[in-house]
Amino acid sequence: MRRQAAALLWRAGIAAALVCAVGVLPWISRTDPALTVLKTRSADRDPTPEVLADIRAQLGLDAGPFHLLGSWAGGLWRGDLGTSWVSGGQVAPDVLNALGVSLLLMGVALLTAVVTAALICARTLHRGARHRLGPRRAGGTGSAVLAALPEFLTATVLATVVGVQLGWLPALGWYGPRWTVLPALALGLPAGAVLGRLLDDLLPGAFAEPWARAAAARGLPGRRIARQALRRALPGLLPNTGLFAVGLTGGAVAVEQIFDIPGLGRTTLQAALAQDLPVLQAGTLLMVLLAAVAAGLARLGTHLLAGPALRDGALPSPHPPTAPARGLQPLGYAAVLLGVIALGLPRDPLALDTGARLQPPSTAHPFGTDALGRDLLARVAHGALDTLLLALAIGAVALLTGVLLGLAPRLSGPLVDTAVALPPVLVALLVTAVAGTGTATPALAVAAVAWAPLAAHTSALLRQERATLHITATRALGAGRIHLLRHELLPAVLPSVVRHALLRLPGIALSLASLAFLGLGAQPPSPEWGLLLAENQPYAERAPWAVLAPAALLALLGALAVTSAGGVRLPRRAVSGTAKQVTGPRRAASGTAKQVTGR
Repeated sequence: MRRQAAALLWRAGIAAALVCAVGVLPWISRTDPALTVLKTRSADRDPTPEVLADIRAQLGLDAGPFHLLGSWAGGLWRGDLGTSWVSGGQVAPDVLNALGVSLLLMGVALLTAVVTAALICARTLHRGARHRLGPRRAGGTGSAVLAALPEFLTATVLATVVGVQLGWLPALGWYGPRWTVLPALALGLPAGAVLGRLLDDLLPGAFAEPWARAAAARGLPGRRIARQALRRALPGLLPNTGLFAVGLTGGAVAVEQIFDIPGLGRTTLQAALAQDLPVLQAGTLLMVLLAAVAAGLARLGTHLLAGPALRDGALPSPHPPTAPARGLQPLGYAAVLLGVIALGLPRDPLALDTGARLQPPSTAHPFGTDALGRDLLARVAHGALDTLLLALAIGAVALLTGVLLGLAPRLSGPLVDTAVALPPVLVALLVTAVAGTGTATPALAVAAVAWAPLAAHTSALLRQERATLHITATRALGAGRIHLLRHELLPAVLPSVVRHALLRLPGIALSLASLAFLGLGAQPPSPEWGLLLAENQPYAERAPWAVLAPAALLALLGALAVTSAGGVRLPRRAVSGTAKQVTGPRRAASGTAKQVTGR
């Protein structure tokens, strides 16, 4: 009970600190909120001292940020979320309506993600049910392409082709169920591809456990074994599923902008840009509460699926699947990627030729030219250095941070929920307010949230690993926490988390691209891939090669990450030898060790 109360207080403290940080955003960034509000209300009105003084008096800005925060927080007990500084209306109806829109979009996108993940895992489930899971070859190129497609690019293509050219579905607005299909596809397909790869990574271990072999020996139907293997693997994935759900709600800013959807992410972003603090604070608070609810549901689902085995330490001992055969696919993808970079680096990415605007691919320009006549091969190659090196650096930091914080789930759990609840765009605005604009701003913003899924994954796997029988036996023989962590827990957990980090590498590049797309990342004339997509998006219908070039390399990066992740393995001691190896510590009784080892 005390632990639950302490965790609740910790979560409340983090939420309060975040809302306070948002509430003092204009003062941290040293901008005048009265001037920003005036520009939002009426861009043509002159910002005279009298007009600005009148706005400050209306909003009570002279009282200071903490007085405004206290007044806003005092209204929460009455269900009053304040009054919008821009529209003058009550915040609660608008924000709650935006939350309802986002929840509906999240539900349809999550359904799309589940279907996509099921299709990716179907082959493993089918082969596992028929006891045909042998050495796994590197694969998953299709899922890698889906996972690496930028959401805003997918949304643009769907809106242009399916919505405008073919007219099958509406492309703009939010007026009914038909308007949810295209944005749900844009959000759900990449999320489902990542979830499917993570689940497909866990299933072979479940099929290789002793209960599955015993069930097959007894002649149980393959479908039943596959269902139980799925149930065995899902607890390690549910925390990340909850994180995806929250991300689909608050992080869908670019998609909501493209389809003109009045969702919570877009509403919060507009409030942040306009410095409409009551709306911004209310939106942030709702996203944090939504993240807490999603985390609670994920923990409940884990408990229901795993049953009392987690509490009693009675999960089956892990039986690592056979290491996958080393394939040549990663080498091929790496060779293509390096070849493109090598061919483009000698070219000038900034050379203008207005007479060759939007030229199709040719011998002189293998990837074509952009709207200013610049060579796309040169821009893509030079942008690869910035994009790839920055994504690798952020991925390494996120992996290290995620593993370290995942070892302390009581400390990191609320931090994970809060980090995932925040759209990278809002984090970028906060970072900009503190550190100013610059090339490091998008990197800091993405790094601030990239560790959270890896920490959640580490915590979930460690929780299951600690509940296995061989860990219970090893602990009974006198092994201490350090011995268990170094020789049993980390070797079991790290391979999956490292593979997860590799799968996240294209997502980090996409987050940087999304910030550039929204104008918060790299600035012209930088050839960063996200900025290339943003600059050439208006010409996607007339000159599709201008968008396909950076998008194809992002997909190639995803395929390289997925196929490389399939071969990540760490040497681990066999379960049958655990008792023999643990007899080394002096604290273990020699008689007990002899009984366990059978000597």
